[in-house]
Formats: sequence, C-alpha cells, structure tokens
Amino acid sequence: MLTKTQKTRTIKALQKHNMDTGSAAVQVALLTKQINELAIHLKDHLKDKHSRRGLLQMVADRRSHLKYLEKSDMKEYARVVRSLGLKK
Repeated sequence: MLTKTQKTRTIKALQKHNMDTGSAAVQVALLTKQINELAIHLKDHLKDKHSRRGLLQMVADRRSHLKYLEKSDMKEYARVVRSLGLKK
C-alpha cells in the first residue's frame, strides 16, 4: 500500500497540469508503484493467493491504460515508458 507522500510524489512526477490526478499517465505511474510493492510482498509471502490475484488485475489494468495511451498520444506514451523504466 502506498503512503500519501509516495502517492503525491508519484503523481507530481507525471501530471500534465496542477490538478491532474486521473490521466492515463498518472494512473500508469501509480499502478506501477503498487505493482512493484506488491511484487516485493509476494516474494516473502508465497502462499498469498488473494494478493497475487490483485497483482494480476493491476498488471492487466496497467496494460490497458498503456494501450490507450499508445493509441491516443504516442509522445506521452514514450515519456511515460521512459520515465517509469517500462519496456514493451
């Protein structure tokens, strides 16, 4: 689970304007941060099947947001992938 400061820092890194908290780029960044933290949790707790299912849902959600971003704004997509260190 992300703390409020982590979430705020992540949002500020990719927001388009001052009040942007829900654009596809910001959502991808938040999902990536949550996925990374949950992956660390699952390395320690191998039998936590409920969290593993949540992780798979987050990965699918991030993939669909990235696909939308790639179709609608290729420059923004490239910026997000570069800044988050994602590879396609």
